[in-house]
Formats: sequence, C-alpha cells, structure tokens
Amino acid sequence: QVQLVPSGGGLVQAGGSLRLSCTTSGRTFSTYTLGWFRQAPGKEREFVVAITWNNSTYYADSMKGRFTISRDNAKNTIYLQMNSLKPEDTAVYFCAATVRPGSRSARDYNGWGQGTQVTVSS
Repeated sequence: QVQLVPSGGGLVQAGGSLRLSCTTSGRTFSTYTLGWFRQAPGKEREFVVAITWNNSTYYADSMKGRFTISRDNAKNTIYLQMNSLKPEDTAVYFCAATVRPGSRSARDYNGWGQGTQVTVSS
C-alpha cells in the first residue's frame, strides 16, 4: 500500500507563489504516475496535474501555465510549483499515485492522505 505525505501549504497573497512537496513511501515510486488533486469547501475534488514515470505531464486546462509538476525519483518526491495564485486556488491539495499512466481520474489513484491547505488571500 503506497502512502503519500504532502507538505508546503500555507497562506499566500494573490499573485504570489508556493511550492508543494509530496513524498511517498512506496518502493516502486518510479513506476507510478503521481498526481495532484485539490478540493475546496463545498466543491468536488478536482484534478490538477499528473506526471508519469518518464516525465510526461498532464495538466488541467485551468492550471496549465501557472502550475508546474516535477518529480525527483531519488527522493521519492513530487513537487507542485504554483505561480500567479488566485483566491479561487484556495483548497486542500492532495497527492496520490496510480498505475494508470496519465490518468486524470481520482478513482484510479491510491495513497490519499490528509492533504495540505493552501489559502490565497485577496
């Protein structure tokens, strides 16, 4: 059972930047597609971006150009660099893993944790 622990959330001013990290305890980290999702109060969990074992990336249209995903297999860690943040980006951000390369569907992912809170002030 893969386990993922995100960190790096916090409070940031609109227009600012934040970088999230997610570390997994899985032994086969490099074989997984890793993804970021987010969920705002009263809203459904939505796909943000995913990255495959060979660094192919898949972005939600609304995040492409502002958010960037990367991975460091040696550290079993993925990152989410978030720029030009907006108040509507306020949400709990989750990371998870899947064996389905490039999947955008939350139901394909495993290893959900508590997430990390991102709050963007206006």
